[in-house]
Amino acid sequence: MLQIEDTFFELGRTCKRDCLIICDRGAMDASAFVTKERWDEIMKENCWNSVELRDNRYNQIIHMVTAAKGAEEFYSTEDHNCRSENVDLARELDSRAAASWVGHPYFDVIDNSTDFEDKIRRMIGSVCHKIGIDTGDRLLKNARKHKFLVEGPLPEDSVFPPFQDFEVVHNYLQSNSPNQVRLRKRGQKGHYSYIHTVRRQNTPGGQVIEVKTQIGHRDYINLLTQKDIAHFTIYKRRRCFIHNNQYFQLDMYEQPSHPRLIIFPDETADTEDNHSEGLRNKKVEAHRNIQ
Repeated sequence: MLQIEDTFFELGRTCKRDCLIICDRGAMDASAFVTKERWDEIMKENCWNSVELRDNRYNQIIHMVTAAKGAEEFYSTEDHNCRSENVDLARELDSRAAASWVGHPYFDVIDNSTDFEDKIRRMIGSVCHKIGIDTGDRLLKNARKHKFLVEGPLPEDSVFPPFQDFEVVHNYLQSNSPNQVRLRKRGQKGHYSYIHTVRRQNTPGGQVIEVKTQIGHRDYINLLTQKDIAHFTIYKRRRCFIHNNQYFQLDMYEQPSHPRLIIFPDETADTEDNHSEGLRNKKVEAHRNIQ
């Protein structure tokens, strides 16, 4: 694992652009799965020390507390091929993994005191704070995604900020449960990515949980055989761009489209002042319907 990390660290150092390298688990996590005596032997055999391996190797450590601690109703092994621990063992290993990083100068623990979406926002906010990125109000607890219905005609491409256009195809799959299951194909210039999404609506606390998994082309084709014929296949063109430090996705529905729609998602804090001010200041040029 260290050799793989070193390879990416070296690539990062030679990159002429700003580069953020995120490691899913780090070197010290291994100590949670062996005895202290065995870990001390491993350290000695490799001439390692805790200061170099724990404190100096990584610029920041973020420990995402397992759902088995404080959000037990959401702890599951169903969607994790590598997870087999029961709740009690998961708690024990989580505590040991966290303890292995104690002492790092930039160590943040993200617990389960909030719902999952806010947990993710707190994690992202911690990273952004460490590297000096101002997120504005996007990561506030009450931040929400807003969607606007935009009427036509669509202005010329030259009017837009720099943008990227993508072909997007959505298909809904058959499901024997209340969960919504769908496939998304997204790409440009003949190159595509594929996402399989399971949307769980009947979860504790009324939360809507989406489990998204990136899949390959072969799995996508195989899963398409489970297409639900009661739903239309949705074709749209998605235009992504940044305007006034906000990220926008302009979806132009091509098929089916009755009536033809363009949906304009936006993210901002949903406080009374910010929400009303944002809507008052939102100027959307006339857009044409897609024929």
